[in-house]
Amino acid sequence: MFVTGPLNDAAALDARTGRTIWRYQRRLPEGIHRQCTVMTNRGFAILGDRLYQATLDAHLIALDAKTGNVIWDVPVDDYEKGYSITHAPLAIDGKIIVGVTAGECAVVGFLDAFDAATGARLWRFWAVPQKGDPARATWAGDSADFGGSPTRTTGVYDRETDTLYWTTGNPGPDYDGTVRAGDNLYSCSVLALDPHNGSLKWYFQFTPHDTHDWDANETPVLINAEFQGRPRKLLIQANRNGFYYVLDRLTREFLLGKAFGNQTWAAGLDQKGRPIVKPGTDPSPEGSYVCPDAGGNTNWQSPSYDPVTGLFYVAGVEACAVYTRETKPPIPGQPYPGGGQQTDPKIGSPGFIRALNPLTGKVVWNFDLEVGSYAAGVLSTAGGVLFAASDEGHLIALDARTGAELWHYQTGSKIASSPIAYQVDGQQRIAISTTTSLFTFGLPEFHPETARRQRRSGNGIPLTPGERLGERLGGALKYQISLAASREDRPED
Repeated sequence: MFVTGPLNDAAALDARTGRTIWRYQRRLPEGIHRQCTVMTNRGFAILGDRLYQATLDAHLIALDAKTGNVIWDVPVDDYEKGYSITHAPLAIDGKIIVGVTAGECAVVGFLDAFDAATGARLWRFWAVPQKGDPARATWAGDSADFGGSPTRTTGVYDRETDTLYWTTGNPGPDYDGTVRAGDNLYSCSVLALDPHNGSLKWYFQFTPHDTHDWDANETPVLINAEFQGRPRKLLIQANRNGFYYVLDRLTREFLLGKAFGNQTWAAGLDQKGRPIVKPGTDPSPEGSYVCPDAGGNTNWQSPSYDPVTGLFYVAGVEACAVYTRETKPPIPGQPYPGGGQQTDPKIGSPGFIRALNPLTGKVVWNFDLEVGSYAAGVLSTAGGVLFAASDEGHLIALDARTGAELWHYQTGSKIASSPIAYQVDGQQRIAISTTTSLFTFGLPEFHPETARRQRRSGNGIPLTPGERLGERLGGALKYQISLAASREDRPED
């Protein structure tokens, strides 16, 4: 198992015991925490016997998976401009694809492809139209020069259509739309790109002229299904703006849009998927009260689709906020939000795990959380168990069909990632990280209740549905390891 830390440190662990095999420590430039970035990292890409990590100082590095030694290290861009990279790269067909953070730093987002063997850059796609592109007219004046549109979460690759789908974030400045009149392409969109040369096949913009920092950087999911009597290749997404979308991923046709959260800013979506914005919902100098808050009804936490249940699962938050705006000149590399937001303390940040019918957007079941998590997504499994987590530190197992709670475990710290499933020595395990530790769970070696059920089944007495589900549970903690390594040069870590 390979894990990364928020300062680009990393480790290889024995997936059976958690024993450390090797560690990688990257020395970041002095004072980088004062740059326009977020101190986090969301993992590796792996291809063959190499690991690929993108860094806070905007580099892409290749490590030997067996030793942790650096094979190559190339700059993606200059971190002093305000660029950084926080997501896991994507490995496809001998290429490593990587984007950048750029939403609040008065710079412009882009997506790069690198040769996996050599680290040579193969192509770049700018997430804000460059001069000569007719779409640049969707930005007033010179606002496109500072337009943001970060590519800060990992995209998905469709082998069936040989298409790379990557989502983009907010236009800059976040809250002051008065200085950037227009739709502000290609912000808050999903881009369908040719992975061989980076050319744009099509795009769909979820939130034109976004003024609430509602990035579209939520993970798109690709499914094949019959939609309204016709077989379709679909792209589905629960968006930060509070709406669930269904697109035809071949034609970009908008098929369905429905609110899945507590949004108050739009009366709905028109026939082309464009939001019908309510008056008075844009940020103002005196403040405008809107739901959801800037965190959105969901964010970068992973959703999950289960082909057995036919359900789409999403973790989210239902908070509201007062949004304000102010106009200030852009300074590349410096914060450029154009205002701010204050979450309503009376409501707080209640969360949910929600199962949607992916073809209608209808909520099938809902599991409430006292406090939602913007870190932990959901994981569906073939055993009919859905794993989720809460901000208070609980790992939660739910019945994937009904949403009924099966068991939970208090980790003692804030959850920092989505859960993952893996198999080692023929046993399935579930792992999740907190801000301090990595926890791994598996079925007990022997469980008297399981043995009783097996005997009952062996005697020809059928198990009840609850007993069959119970055999797939467990929640036995296999091991816990600390992720906090002592470092004399940075004791505050």
